[in-house]
Amino acid sequence: MKRKICVFIGGRANYSSIRSALTAIKAHPDLTLQVILGGSGLVDKYGDLERILTADGFPIDEKGYMQVEGDRPNAMVKTAGLGMLGFADAFDRLGPDFVVVIGDRYEVMAATIAAAYMNIRVAHTMGGEVTGTIDESIRHAITKFAHVHFPANRESGERIEKLGEKKETIFVVGCPRIDTVKEILDENSGVPTEIYSSEGGVGPEFDLTKPFLLVSQHPVTTEYEEAKEQITETISACVETGLPIIILWPNADAGSEGLSTGIRRYREKYPEAKIHAFKNLPIPLYVRLMKNTACLVGNSSSGIREGAFIGTPCVNIGTRQNGRERGSNVIDVPAQRSAILEAIKKQIAHGPYPSEPIYGDGHAGEKIADILSRVEVEIQKRITY
Repeated sequence: MKRKICVFIGGRANYSSIRSALTAIKAHPDLTLQVILGGSGLVDKYGDLERILTADGFPIDEKGYMQVEGDRPNAMVKTAGLGMLGFADAFDRLGPDFVVVIGDRYEVMAATIAAAYMNIRVAHTMGGEVTGTIDESIRHAITKFAHVHFPANRESGERIEKLGEKKETIFVVGCPRIDTVKEILDENSGVPTEIYSSEGGVGPEFDLTKPFLLVSQHPVTTEYEEAKEQITETISACVETGLPIIILWPNADAGSEGLSTGIRRYREKYPEAKIHAFKNLPIPLYVRLMKNTACLVGNSSSGIREGAFIGTPCVNIGTRQNGRERGSNVIDVPAQRSAILEAIKKQIAHGPYPSEPIYGDGHAGEKIADILSRVEVEIQKRITY
């Protein structure tokens, strides 16, 4: 009998972090793929993720409407609470053998707790890493619920073992996001000049075959009241370079409204500024933007994970990615205009970096599917020290 592997996708970052594994699970002769889409993935202002999944060939088995709108931490708490209620029913209907959870977000914590209480084995990707924000605590808490671990690199695997997890349940497979990056760039690494016609967005259009900046910045949950000021510092520094800017809308964390307001007000105050904003972008377009940008600016993990593999010059701002393993392509700066501007100028002058496969070689998805088809673990967990 085929094992049923249920994957929860709670937003655009979740999807990019598991896409290659979805493909491999779906194609595996001994596995049946189940997909639950929920969280911000079902909220239009964060992008139409349902459309993207369907177009990529991944039918959605269940939808979890759980996202509570709000700019304060209590909205995250309420979202997780609603999510647990919905997951209980969804898992009961689907009857999975494993639930695959990705990373470290609050809605992922909800799926993890629900599965664990229902005696469903949990497989966790991207555990053992070190960062800033509440994600740091959530990630390690999920590790203690998970039965199988798929860390992206050796250092992360070692941390998971130090957390008291059995060594035989830890499989260092790399990051599935790198699989997708490799696949996309092998097929087409050119400038995505079609982006305006296919994705729309707002703001002036400019020639992407000439140097441009790519901005991807999210709120820091432990600093959510400073989000508007932080994004204003970032945009101001980018504008001062004289290069046009592609900017992406933030995720749904506490502080997202402040950050979004900062973007809107800057565009309203300076309508002549060469800033084009997108709510969300399909993964292939975003990866090609990363490949061709003069510099990626912000605090997205993509600058550190995909950026190291691609060789994208990256200016990482603030504390969100504190402690995460990074390559030579990253310059870390505080959320201050002058420091950001100086770092951007250095990165533009440097240009692309050599590829550093810190987070895998492009085959993580296949490894995850193969391991899930054969791994045997007890439902009752015990600490190993």
